[in-house]
Amino acid sequence: MSFENKLAVVTGGGDGMGRSLAVQLAAEGCHVAMCDISPTGMADTLVAATAAASGDVRITTHVCDVSDEASLIAFRDAVLAEHQTDTVDLLFNNAGIGGGGSFVLDERDAWERTFSICWSGVYLGCRTFLPALMKSDGGHIVNTSSVNGFWASLGPTHPHTAYSAAKFAVKGFTEALIQDLALNAPNLSAHVVMPGHIGTGIAINSAAVHGADLADDPELVERGNSFRNEAPMTADQAGNVILDGVREGRWRILVGEDAHVLDMLVRDRPEKAYDDDFLAVMADQDVMKSLVEIAADDEAAERG
Repeated sequence: MSFENKLAVVTGGGDGMGRSLAVQLAAEGCHVAMCDISPTGMADTLVAATAAASGDVRITTHVCDVSDEASLIAFRDAVLAEHQTDTVDLLFNNAGIGGGGSFVLDERDAWERTFSICWSGVYLGCRTFLPALMKSDGGHIVNTSSVNGFWASLGPTHPHTAYSAAKFAVKGFTEALIQDLALNAPNLSAHVVMPGHIGTGIAINSAAVHGADLADDPELVERGNSFRNEAPMTADQAGNVILDGVREGRWRILVGEDAHVLDMLVRDRPEKAYDDDFLAVMADQDVMKSLVEIAADDEAAERG
């Protein structure tokens, strides 16, 4: 399939995979409407996407909190008005943060903020844009889950409850949509994206969302930069994998070798997935290093 002359909505477009998706879509001649809570991040994405754009592509930016339905509705209305259309062809529910790792110890506000952005942002995004997607000749709903959508852990010392619960919900919801859309909206298809460790700014961005003063915590910033710069896969590479998966009509899109290996291990040993022996197998497969890095940065973001 071609993305040329279609309209794509991308949440979390101010950084990471959202930025990469916006830039790559624009390069393929796709009109893009992106949202984020960071105007600065979106301004940088707009520059990159405009430079990469192929043909007469329209790119718009919108400040939006995806966990708030009124904010999403305002975003949708602005998108349709600015792009002078009533139709959306692609919806990438990509926005997400970490935090709220422990259900027992962490503050309820942090837990619910993480869960709301990672789950409600997907659910409400689908609800809000469904009428416009229904008018597409061939629309796609692309929801970002995670490896933590099938393995709810970051190892034995780092609880990961809010993020994992949300990502499991995203995965289950998207899988359920496959049959629902086939029966009731056959012009639409659903895709669930499950990335491993991707080089993004999620660690630093999560800390900021939870109220951390990054200027007073250079160690946190250093860890966040390390998470981005030393990841086994870049955000641009992840964007390529995601768009190829949509183009090929695959509903299940694993992103990164670590995601493929972990998926295989969990499927092979489902009842052992949280045992120490399982972690030893992961270490043998060289999966654990990335997950430990994720855990350290997620905990730092969570503690603010």
